[in-house]
Amino acid sequence: MKTQTDSQLIHFYQGGCETSLSRLIHRHQKELFNFIFYKVMDEELANDLFQETFMKIIVTLKEGRYKEENKFILWAKRIAHNLIIDHYRLKSKHIKVSESSYQDEEFSIFDIIKEPDDNIEDLLINQQINDDLFRMLSMLPDNQQEVIRLRFFDGLSFKDIAEHTDSSINTTLGRVRYALINLRKIMEDNNIILTK
Repeated sequence: MKTQTDSQLIHFYQGGCETSLSRLIHRHQKELFNFIFYKVMDEELANDLFQETFMKIIVTLKEGRYKEENKFILWAKRIAHNLIIDHYRLKSKHIKVSESSYQDEEFSIFDIIKEPDDNIEDLLINQQINDDLFRMLSMLPDNQQEVIRLRFFDGLSFKDIAEHTDSSINTTLGRVRYALINLRKIMEDNNIILTK
């Protein structure tokens, strides 16, 4: 069964073969764990998030809600990335990133959005910020919207985005660069401030 594709293993698992799930997890556990660890830089937290990611994956597969739109590992990384974001939101921490360069993969659109606190005023303001952000994103060309979504919302690396969009890494970097330039211009032209 080692030669089975991810899709085949998922199909067999959904048909009742528990061994297929074990093989799927074993095949991707190192890459997924490393993806999580290098985002949180804490082994214990990375282990917790890794387990939680696979629990979500199992539930989604068991409920038949998995859609074959991307590679399994990209989908798994998106789940992990969202759980990481949720973890920091629950802790009311900021995602600490540098705005120095889009190429070093440290700049995130989230660095200009304050994470919500527990009071209703902060939540309402945060919702308005998110509304402004999504309205701005809708003004970008489709290919720039896509790379921003994949990079900053789905948490994919530039290499993964290049594969996903069937583009070179240079093209992907260029699209992200122009998207960020355009977002800043839209903010200036429309006097939008994404902070409290």
